[in-house]
Amino acid sequence: MNPAIVLESQSKEDEESHHEWLLEGIDCANCAAKIENGVAEIDGVINSNVNYMTQTLSFDLVAENDAKTLSSVKTKIKKLEPDIIPLIKATGQEVGEDRSLQSEKSGQKQNHKRPENWGINLTIGRLILAVSVLLLASFAPITPSLSFGLFVVAYLVAGYDVIWRAVRNIFNGQVFDENFLMTIATLAAFYVQEYPEAVAVMLFYQVGEVFQDVAVNKSRRSIADLMDIRPDYANIKLADGSTRQVSPESIKVGDTILVRPGEKVPLDGKVVVGSSAMDTSALTGESMPRSVKEGDDVLSGFINKIGLLEVVVEKPFSESTVTKILELVENASSRKAPTEQFITKFARYYTPIVVILAVLLAVLLPLTIPGMTFNDGVYRAAIFLVISCPCALVVSIPVSFFGGIGASSRKGILVKGGNFLEGLNDVKYVIMDKTGTLTKGEFEITDIQSTPEFNNEELLELAAYAETHSSHPIAVSIKEHYGKEIDERRIDEYNDLSGHGVQAVVDGKEILAGNAKLMAKYGIPFKEVEEVGTVVYLAIEGAYAGYLLIADTIKEDAAEGIALMKEKGVEHIIMLTGDSKAVAEAVGSKLGIDEIHSELLPQDKVEKMEEIMVRKNKKEKVAFVGDGINDTPVLARSDIGIAMGGLGSDAAIEAADIVIMDDKPSKIGTAMQVAKDTRQIVWQNIILALAIKGGFLVLGALGVASMWEAVFADVGVTVVAVLNAMRVLKK
Repeated sequence: MNPAIVLESQSKEDEESHHEWLLEGIDCANCAAKIENGVAEIDGVINSNVNYMTQTLSFDLVAENDAKTLSSVKTKIKKLEPDIIPLIKATGQEVGEDRSLQSEKSGQKQNHKRPENWGINLTIGRLILAVSVLLLASFAPITPSLSFGLFVVAYLVAGYDVIWRAVRNIFNGQVFDENFLMTIATLAAFYVQEYPEAVAVMLFYQVGEVFQDVAVNKSRRSIADLMDIRPDYANIKLADGSTRQVSPESIKVGDTILVRPGEKVPLDGKVVVGSSAMDTSALTGESMPRSVKEGDDVLSGFINKIGLLEVVVEKPFSESTVTKILELVENASSRKAPTEQFITKFARYYTPIVVILAVLLAVLLPLTIPGMTFNDGVYRAAIFLVISCPCALVVSIPVSFFGGIGASSRKGILVKGGNFLEGLNDVKYVIMDKTGTLTKGEFEITDIQSTPEFNNEELLELAAYAETHSSHPIAVSIKEHYGKEIDERRIDEYNDLSGHGVQAVVDGKEILAGNAKLMAKYGIPFKEVEEVGTVVYLAIEGAYAGYLLIADTIKEDAAEGIALMKEKGVEHIIMLTGDSKAVAEAVGSKLGIDEIHSELLPQDKVEKMEEIMVRKNKKEKVAFVGDGINDTPVLARSDIGIAMGGLGSDAAIEAADIVIMDDKPSKIGTAMQVAKDTRQIVWQNIILALAIKGGFLVLGALGVASMWEAVFADVGVTVVAVLNAMRVLKK
């Protein structure tokens, strides 16, 4: 995944402008939460969201290009976390810098960016120095005052940044965080003259933070590697026949590019020369190569396996498949799952409560337990504070959902947010379109029957002319079966009658082509055909002329997909289609669908969706699966909209919450399994963190646990939880 994140704004006509900044240096989930909440409090800012995994801040401004508000956002970030640098897209330019410097700094756009392990190496160096001083203070034959001085030096070397952040946050009104807790706890250890333990605990805490950073960085890289589909270059063919390597962004629609064996297809287009086998696994999750030849479409992100291809570009890079996928996955973590939102709120209240309990322990224990000194109470309270850090929860939960989204992408399933991934666990109703969803949408004419006044060839010709401007799969099959070039000068008029068919004037004659409702609408007498298939009735100049029978084929994995969904807990699978009752029931009975509604107009599908939404209980969710542009309203109305993305319309993909890239119904069950695995890992981490912390809180209060165990209960559990979250990528 390209790590450059863009400061984007919508057109000047919009009332709101959207912005995305890269937060260079953000390394803790608590910092992310503070920035998100702090920016949300600024007047003129709405929809503030910090994505800890992709290190981005996104927000909307009520007024377009409000420089004062943007400045306030930057000031707030620097006040809350001075070490974080907000950067603008692609240029690596710091927010607020003079734009005139941009060209001067091009070519060094990573100016602010340190190596990924820079902070880790620095911390390790400090810790080695602190350990050396600690050992000297503990074992060297020196005076007590010099020994104390060395302990202080070791403590400051190990934890000066933690102490400084705690002090700074107090002045900024951000008191209760892990820096404050560790500072108070270790100072309390100094107070009770446990000098070696105070230093050692700060050292152990920093070592744990290093391991946590390594684990989180590994998870970020693993997910980025899964989505490493962005092409680095394109080979453009020049007028003289030579080629030049250029950036994909510079290619225009209509340009011809060369794709050599082993290279990624950089932009969407059509093969004009050559044939090859394409590795589509990065987009669809399928290992079987796809054969392509002249006239076939290829998508950016495919990898050319064997032959040399010439491809005419049909979409600019900004609208290419690979760009859309990267945007979907990159933005997915901004839609937080309910569990993630709950944990964030929980941590906000949990930490202050534990601090209050620690103060009560320090004061009340010496008063109630005979023989206990005030110093003993302070020590137990310090242990209590160390254990209370909520890092294991606020770090591992976002990592778990981000991992689930990455794992789905690897299987050719694009999930637009953690909320939708979690929601799949509660789906009890799945409503499915038929054509293009359960069936291939590849129609063939199996029969033509004309009335005595016409012949079959004439009927087919007029049907093809009537359907000239329609992109519906049925219309495409008619035109392909006709197989001759269409002279559009013969067409004087064309009207698409949604849910009915088409009306056109060809050679001065009015042609009606569509379903039985179309014939009824125009009052044309006809005999309804009871055949299994889609029937296209034709009328010429108001007189019934005959029909074409068109058959669609069921997808190979449709039955498997239905069975898999039921296995994953779906209780009601319902099919909605505009096709005839006979066709719908034939398909439904073959696949084992529970409920079938046929001969529906687009608005009828929405009404059926509303009826089903009323039937479900509060905790249950309804998913709709479709692929066509007429499915867009139903996709948007459902709790979870699932679009068949490989053949589906852009509008359906835009409206959907989950996109199946290879159009396989069985992938819905796969997505449900990923959702189940993700939820299982999330709850494992929640239970693990709360159980261990709760146990050590009790042990600390009773005086059984030392500060060493307390630090393990904090940073150790965090590292274990993050590593556990990564398992979803391997499932």
